[in-house]
Amino acid sequence: MIHFTKYKLKNGLTVILHNDQSTPLVAVNVLYKVGSKNESPDKTGFAHLFEHLMFGGSQNVPDFDTPIQVAGGDNNAFTNSDLTNFYDIMPAENLETALWLESDRMKSLIFSQESLDIQKKVVIEEFKETSINKPYGDLWHELSALVYTQHPYRWPTIGLVPQHIEDANLDDVKLFFKNHYKPSNAILVVAGKIDEGNIKSKIEQWFGSIEGDSNLPPAIPEEPAQIEYRQKTIYRPVPSNAIYLAFRMSERLHSDFAVCDVISEVLCGGRSSRFYQNLIKNANYFSNVDAYISGSMDPGLFIIEGKLLDDADIDQARELIWKELEDLTNSLVEKEELQKVKNGLLSSIAFSEVSIINKAINLAYFEMLKDADMINNQEEEYINIVPEDLQRVSKELFKKTNCCEILYLKE
Repeated sequence: MIHFTKYKLKNGLTVILHNDQSTPLVAVNVLYKVGSKNESPDKTGFAHLFEHLMFGGSQNVPDFDTPIQVAGGDNNAFTNSDLTNFYDIMPAENLETALWLESDRMKSLIFSQESLDIQKKVVIEEFKETSINKPYGDLWHELSALVYTQHPYRWPTIGLVPQHIEDANLDDVKLFFKNHYKPSNAILVVAGKIDEGNIKSKIEQWFGSIEGDSNLPPAIPEEPAQIEYRQKTIYRPVPSNAIYLAFRMSERLHSDFAVCDVISEVLCGGRSSRFYQNLIKNANYFSNVDAYISGSMDPGLFIIEGKLLDDADIDQARELIWKELEDLTNSLVEKEELQKVKNGLLSSIAFSEVSIINKAINLAYFEMLKDADMINNQEEEYINIVPEDLQRVSKELFKKTNCCEILYLKE
């Protein structure tokens, strides 16, 4: 059980405190409820750009990393389709350094043409490195556009095209910051060796004066139901032919989300999994097969990807994958197989709650979803799953009309 205190400042900032006297460290995590789904279709990649810009200096902090390092700490950030997250970890006695730094860039991030130009170059180079020059690097561009027609998941976090970042100007980024990087759109978590009475006054001191804004972001359009099989073949200079199958699945808060997670582990959770045993060990078609879920807040994807051996026939390889999926829909998973998978997932959850920084990140994430107390109920989602749940969800999930296929073939 992870105990915490939760409250809000007058400006709308949600604050979560978790006291853990067993560690000499403290973690400060600031989650902003802005990801690539909050961008305009003609200005994509901005959330990821801001992950970089937020380190470019604020009114009283020209260099964000140096004070963190002087305080004996470390910091980093990540962005996805639903959120942007910044975190700092350091000795508990230097906690106020992190509060000062995070509050200063929330209140008064500096926008200079020099900083913008530098970070634009960094992001564009990252775009080229990960999405253009890397084999299969444009998968998420191709797959997202094939699956989604209305929802902004139809472009990846890195952005739709580099041109959107190249064209970004100071007015664009100032407006994006004003709309999204504000107290009412943020969750602050302080976890570790803290004095709860003292920390509240410090948080009020550093964050309480930041101007609030209660305006809500625009609603995200819902994606229409998919009613047909979609397929695209791409010819690229890739090392091997590959097949990707994407199935539309439930949103993060749906009870079937955990069931989809379990199904992915049944198919591809280690050397005893069905894909490894039946498609790699006992068949000469694949060099690698994987199954995973996108984990997005809104309805996301169950993805299967397979890299083929040089002489493998892609149609026969596809049939082998579908046979494994049909087995899940036609027969119940044995209780022993299910329990083994659940044990692995429950262990992963338990290990994720050991690190103080992971606890801080997870508390913020679950608060964004619905309630931070979900961190204490994760196991129940998995414990209560029975074989009939896997079969029921598989029948809905693995329909041909719910599938989008991408084939990468060697040029």
